[in-house]
This record gives sequence, C-alpha cells and structure tokens, in this order.
Amino acid sequence: MKLATRVTKIKPSPTLAVTMRARALQAQGKDIIGFGAGEPDFDTPENIKQAAIKAIQEGFTKYTPVGGIDELKDAIITKLKRDNGLTYKRSQIVASCGAKHTLYNIAQALFEKGDEVIIPSPYWVSYPDIVLLAGAKPVIVNTTASTGFKLTPEKLEKAIRKKTRAVVINSPSNPTGATYSLKELEGLAEVILSKGILAISDDIYERILYDGLVFHNMANVSEAMKDRCIVVNGVSKAYAMTGWRIGYAAGPENIISAVTEMQSQSTSNATSISQKASVEALAGDQKTVSVMAAEFEKRRNYIVGQLNEIKGMSCMKPPGAFYVFPRVSRLYGTGYGGRKIAHSVDLSEFLLEEAGVAVVPGSAFGNDHHIRLSYATSMKNIEEGVRRIKAVVKKLA
Repeated sequence: MKLATRVTKIKPSPTLAVTMRARALQAQGKDIIGFGAGEPDFDTPENIKQAAIKAIQEGFTKYTPVGGIDELKDAIITKLKRDNGLTYKRSQIVASCGAKHTLYNIAQALFEKGDEVIIPSPYWVSYPDIVLLAGAKPVIVNTTASTGFKLTPEKLEKAIRKKTRAVVINSPSNPTGATYSLKELEGLAEVILSKGILAISDDIYERILYDGLVFHNMANVSEAMKDRCIVVNGVSKAYAMTGWRIGYAAGPENIISAVTEMQSQSTSNATSISQKASVEALAGDQKTVSVMAAEFEKRRNYIVGQLNEIKGMSCMKPPGAFYVFPRVSRLYGTGYGGRKIAHSVDLSEFLLEEAGVAVVPGSAFGNDHHIRLSYATSMKNIEEGVRRIKAVVKKLA
C-alpha cells in the first residue's frame, strides 16, 4: 500500500529508539545501563498525583475546551509572571499533549512549503522533522564548543534569507545543556527584530539550571521581542511528569488562536486529568523542583569529571538540562576485535554491545563528533555505567 510522501521525509526518534533497544535487551536478561532517555528518574511529586486522583474521584474525566481549562491557563499565566516576569492573557495561552505536540502544532499553524526555519546544531532530534512535516525546510546552523554551542548574532544573520520565517532557540539545550544569558539573547533579538522573523523559545529545561544561573528567554528581552516570540514549555522535565503529556505555548493571540484551531482537528483537548495535575504542579509547592535540580547538579559534576578522565574523550560542563555531550571523535579510526570505530553510531553500538551501556550517537543531534548521555538516572547507574565505558574504551587501539 502506498504511503504519503511526508512519511519518507522523517525518521524515528533516535533517542526513543536507543531506549527501546536497551529495554529489549534488558527483557532478554542482559544487564544494560541506559543513558539514552531524557526522562527524570524521580517519581512525580505526591501533591501532583493526589490532584489527579481527586480529579478522577470527582468525575473530571470528560472533554474540556480544546486549548485547556481556564484553571490551567490561569496557572500557566501565574507561572509565567512569577518565574519569568511575563504577562499574558488566557487568549494567548494554549495547552497541548506535551511540549513536542505544542511545537508540532506551532509548525503546522505557521509553516508551509517554501518556508525556512533556522535550527542551531546540535539540536533536539525532533526539530528538523517537525519542520519537514509542515512542508518547510530546516536550515541547520552549526555551533561549536568555542561558543558554548550557542548561536551567535553573526551566524544567525548570515543564515536568514527571504524565505526565513523563524528561528528555534532551546535554552537550556538538549543535547548540550547550553544556556543563553540575557545579553546573548539581546544580541540575537536585535537580528530577529531587524529581519522581522519569529523566535520559538523552547524552555522545557528552564528549571534545571546549575551554578546559580538565572534563566532568561527571548521574550524577556523587550516588549517588541515578546511580540515576535512564542514561548514553549511543559511539566515533563521540571516535575517528573513525562507520561502525563502536558505542554503549553504563550504568544501572540493570532498565533495561539491558529494553534488551537489546528489542535481542534487532531487531538482536541489534552487529557483532562493531566490538566488538573498540571495546575497543582505549576501553582502548588515548588520545593521538589529544587530538590531534583540539586541532585542533577551532583550527578553532572560526577559524570563530567569521570568522562574527562577517559583518554580520547573531552566533555564540557553543561550549565543546564541533564545531558552531557562529550566529544569522542579522537576515538574514530580505532577498533577492537575486528570492529572499527568510524563515527558516533559505531561507537554507540560498541558501547552497547561490549559494555552494556546505551548512549545516543551525536549524529542524531547534528554533530557526529559527539555522543549524548543523559544523567537523569541514579548515581549508582552513573557510577557503574562510566566504569564500564572506561574499561572498554581502553581496549580500543
């Protein structure tokens, strides 16, 4: 049976593929340590679970307005004011089935054939495919460790053409943890405003920052920039709610209205029970967020130190998120037992098969010189996983 052409333009999520392969090997009885999934290992906080239970008990299990219940929109508005100093109305808010769904809806509402969207590399694996599914063209702009894997105004301006509609800024970033300062965002905003394009600010790792850093996004730069910015966030990472599937967007009213219309013909509303739980997450006690972030910081410090002790690897200390993105290209050209390591996929397969450690190849994020490890797992797993990596990398020659 013939499939639509759009299916051939995209590929399965590499991060999910690595996680599924690791789980399949575990199901076969193999001892696998997974550094693949970007999923906090913490349980959803009890107050949030209780809010969901109460919603079920009270029969809040029916359809809701497409863009989210007013209670959730108000909680999002309060959060944006409290944490970000940003003011929005209900008509400027939409809640969807996760931040990925939010980004997909935005692309469907804004982009079409002939449009271009700038995506800094390394990038989250789904950005290019989301743009492609809207019929538009992802324009990849490479960044380097010398700039902390951050887009510069000069590179942004050079990449903008007549067909450019938007640029995606993910801070803190997946996969590098790169985090923009307000001054750096101001430099990008100057270019964005002068060229009349949009900024899509993916803030999903906003609450996972280290070393006393203060979070800023593109909308914080100025009122003019806020009018050219769509802020995307969700509850998955900060509140350990990946499976609850609630994301949201805040932005210009006409864009949010269009996004809501797109959603009305796909999923309709996000799960009613999850919406009630997310109200508690955003408006309730925030202590657990700080506790989780503090634990992630300990893990970051340990894994970065250990990876930098491995000959052939070098790892930047990420200021945010819960990933490390070590450079491993000095290991390319080596081999062991008839196996040759030519690129990040080879190395990832070698680590999985020889060490029982699942990582994601950097090529999935647009940079083949690196691999990505998520430290959103226990310290015990991190210690054992790094020990295994050290042991098998020594075999490469």
